[in-house]
Amino acid sequence: MTNLTAPFRVSKAVLPAMMERRRGKIIHIASLMSDLARPTVVPYIASKGGIRQLTRGMAVELAPHNIQVNAIAHGYFNTEINRALLDNAEFDAWVKKRTPAGRWGDPPEIGGLAVFLASRAADYMTGQLVTIDGGMSVAL
Repeated sequence: MTNLTAPFRVSKAVLPAMMERRRGKIIHIASLMSDLARPTVVPYIASKGGIRQLTRGMAVELAPHNIQVNAIAHGYFNTEINRALLDNAEFDAWVKKRTPAGRWGDPPEIGGLAVFLASRAADYMTGQLVTIDGGMSVAL
C-alpha cells in the first residue's frame, strides 16, 4: 500500500514548515483508477481511491492554513512501470481504442499540470482530482 502510505507520510513530514510559513502546495498522484476499475488490480484501485479521499480530507483541514492539496489522476502513460502493458499487443490496442486521443500519454505531459497546481495561479484550488487521460474517462 505504498501508493497511499507514502503520500500520507511525506505530506505529514512537510506540513510543519508549510504551516509555519502559512503557505504550501501538496500534489498527490492519484490515477484514473481512483474513480474507475478494471479486473486484476484491486489493491492498486483501493490505494488510489484512498489518495482521492486523502486529498479531499487534507484540503479541508489545511485550507485555513493557506495550504492547497490537489491530486493528479493520470490515465495510461508510456512509462517503464507500464512496460508489460505496453508490450501486451491486446492491452495496447485496447488503450489506444478506448482513449479518444488514440495513444498513451507521455510523462512530460503531466509536468505542465503539476507546475500549474504548484503555482500561485492555483491558490484558490484545493481538494481537486484533476484528470489527465487523453479523454478516456469521458468517452463511452
